[in-house]
Amino acid sequence: MTKALTQQQALQEYLLRLADSNLIISQRLCELCGKAPAVEEEMALMNVALDLVGQARNWYEYAADLDEAKRDADTLAFRRDAHDYRNLLLTEQPNGDYAETMARQFYFDVWHYFTLLSLIDAPDERIAGIAAKALKEVTYHLRRSSAWVKRLGDGTEESHQRMEVAVESLWRFTGELITPDQVELDLAAKGLAPNPEQLAADWKGMVKEVLTEATLSLQDDDAWMHLGSKKGIHTEHLGLILAEMQFLQRAYPDAKTW
Repeated sequence: MTKALTQQQALQEYLLRLADSNLIISQRLCELCGKAPAVEEEMALMNVALDLVGQARNWYEYAADLDEAKRDADTLAFRRDAHDYRNLLLTEQPNGDYAETMARQFYFDVWHYFTLLSLIDAPDERIAGIAAKALKEVTYHLRRSSAWVKRLGDGTEESHQRMEVAVESLWRFTGELITPDQVELDLAAKGLAPNPEQLAADWKGMVKEVLTEATLSLQDDDAWMHLGSKKGIHTEHLGLILAEMQFLQRAYPDAKTW
């Protein structure tokens, strides 16, 4: 039987989920530096990635303050193994073509927006403050990604087909965005995590609204979903991401100057 977490441990677990998801999807976006379809898009993608890294650091710093092993934010970000990460499986999926990149970002942005919108009213002032600052940035992220889904979905025959494939192929990774575990249920009861039913309703509502406007097929709510990130179970992609992202920190542990 799994030992129940204390409230401090549960809160740290949830903070790491937020931080890890931001960090991993930002790493994916940074892979497009020099490879975006246009200069303007490259600048926009890198700005989104930088926003997410900054938000991740805020969550990591709070998680570090709660850490019983006294690890700092950098250690939490760069010195954990893949099975210790709690990022959403969606965030570690490859960039693919630009339709896949933007579909992945859109699904994530909708979840991120409504999560932060809930957390700005959290009784924990630090969570509320981080969420309020991040919400301003994520509002822009969502506006941008949803616009691209509509533009490509309701664009040319080829762009429509590519976006149709993207939203369908990534759908199987969206279930865990709105499937709470006991940690989230317990924290939600205390106002420290979103109300699961409200989050699910908001996420599904906006996704369906945008897909409809983009003339894309609505996906099956009852489709089989990949789950597991909340238990440290990931796809094969995360190990490759971490091998690149953590190289310097692993090769030169505790280095202070470069």
